[in-house]
Amino acid sequence: FDVGTFEFRSTVNAQTYTLTGHAQLSALLGALTWKGERRTGGTLAANAPKPAGYTFDFNGIGKTGSIRMNFAGDHVANVSHAPPLPPQTDTVPVRDAHLKGVLDPLSAVMALARTANSGADPCKRKLSIFDGRQRFDLVLSFVPEERIVEAKPSGQPDMALVCRVQYFPVAGHKLNEETQHMATTSGIEIALRPVPIANLFVPHQITVPTIAGSATLTSQWVHVTTQRNGQIALVY
Repeated sequence: FDVGTFEFRSTVNAQTYTLTGHAQLSALLGALTWKGERRTGGTLAANAPKPAGYTFDFNGIGKTGSIRMNFAGDHVANVSHAPPLPPQTDTVPVRDAHLKGVLDPLSAVMALARTANSGADPCKRKLSIFDGRQRFDLVLSFVPEERIVEAKPSGQPDMALVCRVQYFPVAGHKLNEETQHMATTSGIEIALRPVPIANLFVPHQITVPTIAGSATLTSQWVHVTTQRNGQIALVY
């Protein structure tokens, strides 16, 4: 059953990028709702994102708040929470060393998408991520490709690269059953569709097993506009 939607927008030029992601979740026939919006931006160096700032605003299920992060070079310079976080005695402490060489969650998506520019294998890499609370690594490995069926043929390749994703908690997490489940599961996968005309990999489907069942995020439509090739529409 459907639990929500996620809309992702990006604007990229030769040297800078901005990304926004808006999520809306609903459960129990709308009795429980949650909305969140993430925003990030920064510069591009050798086709790799270098974030400058990240924000996350959320509202729902009894909680409202925000996270703000600023970056300096390749590390997180400061983080603020509203409302302020209470003392976290049951979590692994986040140290300064954990905040070097990291990406925010949206910039991590950008890093995967732009792997096509470097000719590298997107399923053979590690992403170091800090979301304002948790520091973790995602290690990707290749599994067999899968065919994509479009509602309207776009002329782009219809085979997606499927990457298995292993989650490694580093700091900021709780030592509980949920963290242990995520760290030991081998069922997290992301399917990346190549769009050669735009020199991008587009996330097509993400699957995450949870204690309550498997959660799947599947693309419904993708629009890519480039200066050189105009607009490309992918409709599923």
